[in-house]
Amino acid sequence: MNDLFGFATSAPVTWTDLLDIVIVSIAIYESLKLIRGTRAVQMVIGSALFVLLFYVSRWLQLETVNWVVRNIVGYVVFAAIVLFQTDIRRTLSHFGRTPFVRYFTNPDDEDESVDEIMDAAQWLAGHRTGALIVIEREIGLRNYIESGIPLDATLTYDLLVTVFQPSSPLHDGAVIVQGDRVAAAACFLPLTVKPGFSRELGTRHRAAIGLTEENDAIAVVVSEETGTISIAMDGALERSLDAAQLRARLRGLMVVRRQGVGRGRAATAQQG
Repeated sequence: MNDLFGFATSAPVTWTDLLDIVIVSIAIYESLKLIRGTRAVQMVIGSALFVLLFYVSRWLQLETVNWVVRNIVGYVVFAAIVLFQTDIRRTLSHFGRTPFVRYFTNPDDEDESVDEIMDAAQWLAGHRTGALIVIEREIGLRNYIESGIPLDATLTYDLLVTVFQPSSPLHDGAVIVQGDRVAAAACFLPLTVKPGFSRELGTRHRAAIGLTEENDAIAVVVSEETGTISIAMDGALERSLDAAQLRARLRGLMVVRRQGVGRGRAATAQQG
């Protein structure tokens, strides 16, 4: 204890040391969040057991066991890269979408995402094809993404239109968008339990309201019955938007917010 106290007092802590600790802590925390509930957890546990076995073999002087562990580590690393390449790609993509990194990205990328969503919503509305597109903002939607079919594909008009075709096995459910990527399709969302909404609202509208009651996501809904476009945010629903209004609303919520002009708020719910 005296040795530990002496080390602590003899080594002054500078701001670079604190920064170093914060960066490592954030990296470890984000990595743990990403691997939670995935196959990578088993790999981490296995690696920890390997490290423990290495030190135990040194402590007990088990030379053969120690030699085997030391010589097999290299092969384990390559095997992990091959087996978990999808998880590694998803992790790197996640770090690339963090707010700090997005600050240096071109805002035109988000503007293009708005145009893709607007064009798809307009086409789907014109053909009376129901759709529910959820856009992730600051609060993650991982729980809902994992309830659907993972895609991790580039956000395009063609992809959105194809997914929501009645003949597509992915049309029943929500598409979740993260930045310029479609994270998943056929996702299940919670339905709102608030009374007072119009009886005309179907399952898609109630799911959009229910989700946005719980977080800051944006939900674009295309009605299969009426062909109208609606947008939900903060548990409120703005109905009967045309293409220009939808684009202006999405730009205000997605692009302008990033540039610090303001986050904007969803309009008051229209019950008619």
